[in-house]
Amino acid sequence: MIKNIIFDFGDVFINLDKEGAMKNALDLFGIDSFSEEITAFNSFYEQGLISTDEFLEFYLKNFPNLSREQILDAWQSILKDFPTHRLEFIQKLASDKKYKLILLSNTNELHINWVKENVPFYEDFKNSFDAFYLSHEINLRKPNVDIYQFVLNTHDLKAEETLFIDDTEENTLAASNLGIHTWNIDPFKDDIAQLFKLKSIPF
Repeated sequence: MIKNIIFDFGDVFINLDKEGAMKNALDLFGIDSFSEEITAFNSFYEQGLISTDEFLEFYLKNFPNLSREQILDAWQSILKDFPTHRLEFIQKLASDKKYKLILLSNTNELHINWVKENVPFYEDFKNSFDAFYLSHEINLRKPNVDIYQFVLNTHDLKAEETLFIDDTEENTLAASNLGIHTWNIDPFKDDIAQLFKLKSIPF
């Protein structure tokens, strides 16, 4: 029986435009794909291993024709709206006190600062969770196994009593390999508010 629920943030609660943001960035930078160096640097930033200033300086150095504002706009363009019914869903779940609720997100400093500035109910959302983990604050990143072990160990959770919800299949596969129940949510057809309609989860 499920006693703990671990939620991703992007495309679970806040809507993202991953494809649009990627196309926008590639067009802006005038490249066909991200190099291994850029991908690695993005990952380092997401894990909080480099500062925001170091992150932006990297892009300014590699794309000197662009301004800091253009790079920031491209980076933030992935973030969209946060439907209020999803806030109501997690608040109701928190008030029921039936499950331990944990947020576990690959989120960097620039993105979470945007959310704080543009989502007026961010603090109410955050306060609905028993624990709230962002990758850049804990220096760990999905789908690496150590981030799941960190959550299980920190809260003394049993994998078989835990559900993990994420829109990225690579992340849910890594969790399921540890014996954690998973829902690989499809943001194009699923909504987190439908969670308890799932037949495959032993609630």
